[in-house]
Amino acid sequence: MSNAYEAPESNLVNENLSTGDYGSVEKAIRGEYEFSIGSVLSEAWAKTSGSKWPIHLGFFYYFLVVIAVMFGLGIVMAGLMAVTEDASVIVLVQIVIQLGVNLIVMPMVMGIVMMGIKRSVDAPINASMVFNNFSKMLPLFATVILMYIMILIGFILLVIPGIYLMIAYYMAMPLVVEKGMSPWQAMETSRKAITHRWFSVFGLFIVMAIILTISMIPLGLGMIWTLPMMMIAYGILYRNMFGVEASTVAE
Repeated sequence: MSNAYEAPESNLVNENLSTGDYGSVEKAIRGEYEFSIGSVLSEAWAKTSGSKWPIHLGFFYYFLVVIAVMFGLGIVMAGLMAVTEDASVIVLVQIVIQLGVNLIVMPMVMGIVMMGIKRSVDAPINASMVFNNFSKMLPLFATVILMYIMILIGFILLVIPGIYLMIAYYMAMPLVVEKGMSPWQAMETSRKAITHRWFSVFGLFIVMAIILTISMIPLGLGMIWTLPMMMIAYGILYRNMFGVEASTVAE
């Protein structure tokens, strides 16, 4: 990928001031941010208090919408299969339906992510935030498609580039929502910033995955605490890298 990409200016870093003494887009691209796995998880655990139920309720709203959408699309598929046996048509419709599901649910996923980001700066959160990002539906959808394409190309190129991009693009989606970046700007900004601390970021997500997996063992009861903690940890990492806009806190 080209190294000629420059950090988005004006609306992204000059006119909007980040909240608190945290990162910024320009600093992140230069690698001027710090974090440790222990400090991120420790802070996330402390901030879990008072935020568990809004985040869990947000997930509940998300699953309700997913179930409703899948039920409706299932009826469409059943009707289609009743009028045609053409396998190619059925496969095409299934692909379209899957894309449609992603189009609808991705803004809700990012609503939950934004809850973690807002909690990272002690801003108030509520479950209705899962519905706040439908205006970003198309940019988020385009970002997902571009990420899939680039990661697939990376895996075709001896696997390692694909693994690199899977982690490097981890902050692209919130950059689209929180900084208002275009899909490619967000992907490149995430990639350039994470590359400076790629192994540390990778290590953080490995530890988070292990904690979440262990919490599932006693009937999933541990996830009452660990799921919100993971979302907040993600928000803290984002905050340390890119800062959080005053407009985001004010929403």
